[in-house]
Amino acid sequence: MMKKIKTYNAIANKGLDKFSRERYEVSSEFSSPDAILLRSHKLHQEPIAPSVKAIARCGAGVNNIPIQQCTENGIVVFNTPGANANAVKELVLTGLLLSARDVLGGVAYSQTLSDISEAGVMDKLLEKEKKRFSGSEIKGKTLGVIGLGAIGASVANTAIDLGMDVIGFDSALSVEAAWRLSSRIQRAENLQSLIARCDFVTVHVPALESTIGLISSELLALAKPGQVLLNFARKEIVDTDAVVTALENGQLRQYVTDFPTPALIGREGVVLMPHIGASTSEAEENCAVMGAEQLIDFLENGNITNSVNFPKIRLERAEGYRITFANDNVPKVLGHVLSLLADLNINVLDMLNKSRDEVAYTILDIEQEPTAELLSAISGVEHVFNVRAL
Repeated sequence: MMKKIKTYNAIANKGLDKFSRERYEVSSEFSSPDAILLRSHKLHQEPIAPSVKAIARCGAGVNNIPIQQCTENGIVVFNTPGANANAVKELVLTGLLLSARDVLGGVAYSQTLSDISEAGVMDKLLEKEKKRFSGSEIKGKTLGVIGLGAIGASVANTAIDLGMDVIGFDSALSVEAAWRLSSRIQRAENLQSLIARCDFVTVHVPALESTIGLISSELLALAKPGQVLLNFARKEIVDTDAVVTALENGQLRQYVTDFPTPALIGREGVVLMPHIGASTSEAEENCAVMGAEQLIDFLENGNITNSVNFPKIRLERAEGYRITFANDNVPKVLGHVLSLLADLNINVLDMLNKSRDEVAYTILDIEQEPTAELLSAISGVEHVFNVRAL
């Protein structure tokens, strides 16, 4: 049976091509799709069809998806961490360099010289005026990196290669993330310590309840005077009013961000970009490919990689027939399902069970083809809320 993938936004063809025409139909018009592939389209204000089993966001942030609602309905939500990391890293480094030297001022000034027709006159004038646009090198300066995930780690490592001293802070640093970091990156004990020691600070944390307004007036009051703050993560992480105050009192020298707000337009010491951090053809392709591959592996095999609401789980396909089910993460549910299979003389060939927060998820390979009656019986087990035969 053909599976239907509904798309929102313009998804790169390189990703869409992952869906074979023999097994998948892809369209933006489906009313009852099996899965959704999107970028920035907001799903909060529209109903999600009961047929939807998974949603893949081509990007890292998932604040455009109602996660809690999806979890309650057994919908696995994927993102694509790291797929656009290089694109964002390069723009962060661009912002870093723009803040160190008045490149933008120099470019704007050069465009005002159209009334000079003699090259010698222009050369003489430029020699006189160039000191207005001087700056400093970033080599030897200290960069603070808040959040050491895929993007933050990449920024930190590249800054080390450029000769900067780097201090990192991440309250939830994973072992996997730690392996990505250069041994030359210093670790700050807390945000207060980091912000007091750095010439530049860049933010790379997701927008969560715990990170909204993370860069506050209280924190900026501790900043090394004349500091440059860069935000290419999420607008809500930085308190705009606090930034304006810090710019006015000299605590911040510049604020470079990918998230313009009315309060920042035209303000001195601010460099604004129109949310273009991941806007490269390579990043869009990488995200689309990763999102598509994750949907395919889930729909065909029940495997889950890079989900924000379900556990990471993967079981190689062998012999037999596969069943997956999700349940509330409470005791005895798996035991009840296995007892049910035993009572029906159904042999389990392989099995894997994982949990995350309130959700548990199991992949079962059984010896005989599951009937509708078996799937209904598993669905009837208390706390089970999603069952699939693959």
